[in-house]
Amino acid sequence: MRLESLKPAEGSIKNRKRVGRGQGSGRGGTSTRGHKGAQSRSGYSRKTGFEGGQMPLQRRIPKFGFKNNNKVVSKPINLDDLQKLVDAKKLKEVTPEILRKNGLASKKDQIKVLGRGEITTNIKVTAHKFSDSAKEAIEKAGGSIMIIK
Repeated sequence: MRLESLKPAEGSIKNRKRVGRGQGSGRGGTSTRGHKGAQSRSGYSRKTGFEGGQMPLQRRIPKFGFKNNNKVVSKPINLDDLQKLVDAKKLKEVTPEILRKNGLASKKDQIKVLGRGEITTNIKVTAHKFSDSAKEAIEKAGGSIMIIK
């Protein structure tokens, strides 16, 4: 290895435009920022949604209604879904944890069992809410329900 054969590592030299290095470089003076105005100053950062002084979209569109931040949305699980799960996994009991492990619900979901489909297996179902038809069908099949508060 000799001094004249040394080269920088591959990828270490980037082809950037060097601004503010004199008039002869073609990028001196204003350093490609143009003349005057906020964008030519150091420390400038544009607010999100800024449209150059025009009324921003989020302020132009009409706003109405009410959004309840405390609304509790239940994840619906139907009887036919429970029956498929019980048949596939040979379960005697269905809890929210089992539903989460099998991808039918996520961590913070409140589970409501609905009455679509049929259930033929005697199982114990634990959930946050039950529809009347789901209660009837589970108890008719010999199962039991447990409500989580």
